[in-house]
Parts: sequence; C-alpha cells; structure tokens
Amino acid sequence: MFKKIALLCLVGLAFSCAKEKDGFSIDASFNDAVNGKSIKLFKADGQKQVVIDSATVTNGKALLEGAVTTPDIYFISIDEVRGNVPVILENEKMTVSIDTDSLFNTRVQGSKENDAFNSYQEYMKELQKKNQELSAEFRSAQQSRDSLLAVDIQNRYKTMVDESLAHDLDFMKLNNDAVVSALILERHLANPNIDFEQKKSIYDNFTEGLKNTRAGKTVGDALKAEAATAVGSVVEDFSAPNPEGKTISLNEVKGKVTIIDFWAAWCGPCRKENPNLVKVYNQYHDKGLEILGVSLDGTPRQKDAKAEWLAAIEKDGLAWNHMSNLDYFNDPIAKQFNIRSIPATYIIDANGKIVASGLRGQELENKIAELLN
Repeated sequence: MFKKIALLCLVGLAFSCAKEKDGFSIDASFNDAVNGKSIKLFKADGQKQVVIDSATVTNGKALLEGAVTTPDIYFISIDEVRGNVPVILENEKMTVSIDTDSLFNTRVQGSKENDAFNSYQEYMKELQKKNQELSAEFRSAQQSRDSLLAVDIQNRYKTMVDESLAHDLDFMKLNNDAVVSALILERHLANPNIDFEQKKSIYDNFTEGLKNTRAGKTVGDALKAEAATAVGSVVEDFSAPNPEGKTISLNEVKGKVTIIDFWAAWCGPCRKENPNLVKVYNQYHDKGLEILGVSLDGTPRQKDAKAEWLAAIEKDGLAWNHMSNLDYFNDPIAKQFNIRSIPATYIIDANGKIVASGLRGQELENKIAELLN
C-alpha cells in the first residue's frame, strides 16, 4: 500500500525558454571526506548520462561552469557516493553546500527556479517523513495482527495523499511562472483524482513563458489530446502499416461500432484481456462490431518486435484488423490519444464519435451489447 513518495521525477526533462545570460557557475562546497574525488554535472537522457562539466574536489571546494541555452534539470554526482543532487540549471551564479551524509537535504541557491524548487522540496521532505512513519506503524500493526489499527493507518494514509494533492494544486496556482509547477502538473496528467477541467484551469493560469517550456508544451499537448479523445469527441482518422505491411486507416475498417484497442505483445494485462475481446468480437461482429488493434510493440527490449507482434496475434486468435508503427509509446497514434499505459480502449460509433473509453472485461461486453442489441 505504501509506495515510496519521491520528491519529483525529474530525469530526462528539457525546457524551452529564452537564453538568459552568457553562462552558469556553480560554487560547490563539500565535507572533507570527498577531497580528491571527482564530481560531475550531468543531464539524464533516458538511460544515458550526458556530462556537462566535471571537477576534482580540492580543499572541500569545486567549481562547475558552462552555458545552457534553456533551463533544464541536471544532477551533481560524486564518485563513490550514492545518490545525486538535482539542480535546475540556468545561466546564473549558483552555490551549493553538499553534505555527503545527507544528499537528500541539499538545496541549490542562487536562482529563481531553484528557489521555487527548494520550497516544493521542503514540503515533500516532510511528506516523505510522514510516509515512512505510517509505513513503520502499518508493518507493526500487521505483525501484531491488529486489524483495527491497520484500517486506521490506511485511513490516515489516504488523508495524507489527499492533503498532498491539495498542496500540489495550491502550489501550482500560486507559482504559475515556475518550471517546477509545470513538472508537477505533468506528473499528475494521469492522476484520476484530478479531472480534466481542473488540469486545464491550472494550465491556463500558467504564464506564457511557462507554457513555452518543455514541460509546459508537454502538458499543453496532453490536454489537447485529452480534449480530443473525451467522450463525445470525433476521432481524427489515422493510419499505420498492417501485419502485411500495407497502410490501412481507421476510416477504412471501422464498423457500426468499433473498439480501438491499444495493446502490445509484451503487455501482460493486454494479453490477459484478449480472450474477452475475442469473445465480444465473435458475439457481435455479425451485428456490426469491428476491432482495430493498435500495437505499441517496438520497445528496445524486443529482439524482433514485428515477429513478436505477429506471434501474439496468432496465439491469441485476434481475427480483426491490426496496425502498428512498431515504435513503442512514441507511436504517433499513441500520442494522438495521449496513451501513457496499456491496455487502453476507445469505443466509437459509425461516425467516429467516442461513446466510451477505458472499459475492460464485463463492462466492455455490457457496453457493446447496449450499442448493438
């Protein structure tokens, strides 16, 4: 139940703002234990680290310098020390005092964006502490088999999560020009506890400068896609290669009712749901049901994505139309629908209007029966 609450997932983010000054400098100070060790300033690019500058700690000091064209999230790491220190890198003079025994408490000073980030980190630090305390209490309650106490702790945990969300909403409203606000909203895009209108209201309150950052643009595009794929919206036509390599489109294959099913051979929950789709298809195909499978195969972990896709179609008996760009979540159709996890389904009528989404199992079968019986 108790998932680790991270300060903020900031890996691999890039921003688009106007260039501010000629360059940046970070005056870093350390405890004596790291004298002679090297430090590096890097950007996370997927699984890779792009090193921007490095230095050797001498007399507890090190200087990192360079220039960036846009503000971005970078990290400072120290050889043989676990963890790293996040910094929103701007072309400013910044300072940081790093205690290698407590990287978690490190705060970068000297720029507007880091001031806002520090404020958010302080709150999240307290939230992390509360989460750890509740986790310890819950484990103790389980060991003593105190079910009443366990329920009470679960209720307190839910209250804490609700309060955390309320804090995030208030923070984004009050800090409508800070990059960290766009990052928070980006993290909440898939949160079912924030409805579309709330997210759009917060985004609309952002300054134009913030909207033009990488995170701001990502949020804006996601909200646009969400609006375009809401129930009642008409789906724009899309196309991709089928298993034989021929390009087909939604409009070519849609029926009286069509299920657009985002799935992949590597997706366990998708494969588990496939028998239900087969059942529904066999029962209602003659009444006008079509299914269009959009595969998000193409993850780098697959040795032969197309072969795995075709094998899954055959093994699961998916006798309907399929298409895929074999480009994982980078698939343009997935981006059109703002797909962040699979399985994901959309049900459209003969005119392409979305009548339902996110249905699986019996709920999916019931909706198709309602539309075609």
